[in-house]
Amino acid sequence: MKILMFGRGVIAAMCGWALERAGHEVEFYVRPGRAAEYGSSIDLDLRDLRAWGRRVVENWPVRYREELEPDHGFDLIVLSVQHYRLAEAAAFLAPRVGKATVLVFGNIWSEPLDAIGDLPVDQVAWGFPQAGGGFGEDGVLRGMILPFAGFGALGAPPSERERTVRQVFRDAGFRLREQPDFRGWLWVHFASDAGLHSQGVRVGSLSSLAKSRGDLREGLLAGRELLPLLEARGVDLRRHRGGTLLFRAPTWLTARVLVWLLAHFAPARVSFAAHSDPDAREPREICRDALSEARRLGVPVPRLEAAEPYFAVDRN
Repeated sequence: MKILMFGRGVIAAMCGWALERAGHEVEFYVRPGRAAEYGSSIDLDLRDLRAWGRRVVENWPVRYREELEPDHGFDLIVLSVQHYRLAEAAAFLAPRVGKATVLVFGNIWSEPLDAIGDLPVDQVAWGFPQAGGGFGEDGVLRGMILPFAGFGALGAPPSERERTVRQVFRDAGFRLREQPDFRGWLWVHFASDAGLHSQGVRVGSLSSLAKSRGDLREGLLAGRELLPLLEARGVDLRRHRGGTLLFRAPTWLTARVLVWLLAHFAPARVSFAAHSDPDAREPREICRDALSEARRLGVPVPRLEAAEPYFAVDRN
């Protein structure tokens, strides 16, 4: 299969590598001028949990393109961008999608169908990556690929295109996790991020938050305060008991459990460590959008509001 990764972010690079290793032809679309900036390869230092934590250290040759015409010939376009860039990316792709299936692969806080704009709905598949990491100052991509990939559909059984995308990831060694209420699952995940990030930006970053049980407890309580917001948006939390358990359970217990996981469970540690930049835009955008929605719906979120001075304005 001919696959285009939209952008050269962490998820695009890690998933692109995994898909190419499974035998697919992978390229990256990047903004004009970026190909020369990035160079012809990506240095990787990964833990691949599909293969029992095998360490991958290699210089991976990659191909970039800075133009995209509708007759591009790609079968699959993987669109994994920050939620606040999704509308812009979808608007760019809509007249250029050609015959490809577009896998929307990441956080969404708006109505999913609104978020993709004019992208043809019958050519869209929905998923969520299970990987984390970041590019270091030395340019090396360090991270971890989990053995799972999340997928879901919006109100109807998966289409033939969606089933094909699932098979691509299954053939690449991923175990699939289906989310029956995918829209609700996305919003639960986003609110969980907002709760923890609201305290992460207060202390510097999510990785800094992980160093203090008291700060972690505040993050869990901030996430708990966002559960009524999810209900106000129409999410049936009974369908997401697993995803909300960390915030519903007593914090004297969950904070201890989270500290233990961060110390002993590598995926949790990598997930927090990937958010170490105190000037990062994404955590602030997540907090701002969650707070804006809470105010629109009249849902009190005192901890998120108290943290607003730390995320109201970007530092860079």
